[in-house]
Amino acid sequence: MIDLAILRDNPEILEKSLARRGLTVDVARLADLDRRVRETRHRAEQVRARQKELGKRIARLQGTEKQEAIAEASALAEEFKRLSAEADQLETEFQEIWVTIPNLVDDTAADGFTEADNQEIKRVGDPPRFDFEPRDHAELGTLLDVIDTDRAAKVSGSRFGYLKGKAALLEFALVRFAMDRLVEAGFTPMVPPVLVREFALFGTGFFPGDREQVYEVPADGLFLVGTSEVSLAAYHAEEILPEEVLPIRYAGFSTCFRREAGTYGRDTTGIFRVHQFDKVEMFAFTHPDASRDEHERLLSIEEDLVQTLELPYRVVNVAAGDLGASAAKKYDIEVWFPSQETYRELTSCSNTTDFQARRLRIRFRAGHGGTELVHTLNGTAIAVGRTIIAILENHQRADGSVRIPEALVPYLGFDLIEPPR
Repeated sequence: MIDLAILRDNPEILEKSLARRGLTVDVARLADLDRRVRETRHRAEQVRARQKELGKRIARLQGTEKQEAIAEASALAEEFKRLSAEADQLETEFQEIWVTIPNLVDDTAADGFTEADNQEIKRVGDPPRFDFEPRDHAELGTLLDVIDTDRAAKVSGSRFGYLKGKAALLEFALVRFAMDRLVEAGFTPMVPPVLVREFALFGTGFFPGDREQVYEVPADGLFLVGTSEVSLAAYHAEEILPEEVLPIRYAGFSTCFRREAGTYGRDTTGIFRVHQFDKVEMFAFTHPDASRDEHERLLSIEEDLVQTLELPYRVVNVAAGDLGASAAKKYDIEVWFPSQETYRELTSCSNTTDFQARRLRIRFRAGHGGTELVHTLNGTAIAVGRTIIAILENHQRADGSVRIPEALVPYLGFDLIEPPR
């Protein structure tokens, strides 16, 4: 949620941001609703004050004068009730729109409305050149007997997969590899809950807009997270943090769940886009003055991890119209997938400025004695499934075997995944 002062004092800033996102919102009507809410509540309070003042006088009145005062007080009570109800109705109408307004787009975010408009910043590493026809990860997974989506479909339906054997060990190696790097970089490891209350999803900006993507457990009033960002952000909800503890950095490992509603037909082969996947997520609470630098720091950590895994990639500045509701700016790291002959998203990191903190009421005690909203940032350290795909495809050999990146060998105890004999 953005600062209401923007709507009241600088609506043109909001209009510009919405236009960059390709969204059409009647900002003038929104501002008018906000004004009417405040005016109606003010009138209600004036009536209430007159009613209270009259109530004090009634005890001193007698006869007809007292009866008239009682009647007037009753009329004022009804007027207060009517105005309060009108204000509540206006407030509901306003909030239904206001909670859908996304964060203000950072001036340095790329222009455009779709993934095709993302601005490439740089490329690192050369895509592999094979003297054979490279296999995709689904074919490699079957050949190596490390990925089974057929039996997963039998057990759970489409868009699920089993990791088997050395692929399962590869997952644990990737998680520990990432955690070791992040602990060294000052992050506190966390294994957060994956079932959360509604306020956590609203607070992080996933509700109301992305509600259709979230699995719900109605009997318990809980929801399965699509990223541990949700649990990590809500960890300090309703808290006032000491300024000196900032930045606070967490590295959360969790299983994530997404319904992928509306994406059927895209990336349905293998485990590229599935309903359940594991991820190591970075999350930071920072001083507002430091959030831009923290964003660049998260990106540099992601790059280091991808480079260490010997994967060719590019970094893109995500187009304004392709940003999530909470993000002011976002970088994606896209890794080369030989089977598709293109770069696809592997990790991302976003600066959500004070958008989530305002919803979750997370502040810090500033030096002047007052409180200010923190800034929050998130970034994917390791998206396990897609990273396994990238390793299989980029490090494959003609006989179907796959070389393990050197950095992971100490965690695994082997340097090659070979087809079973």
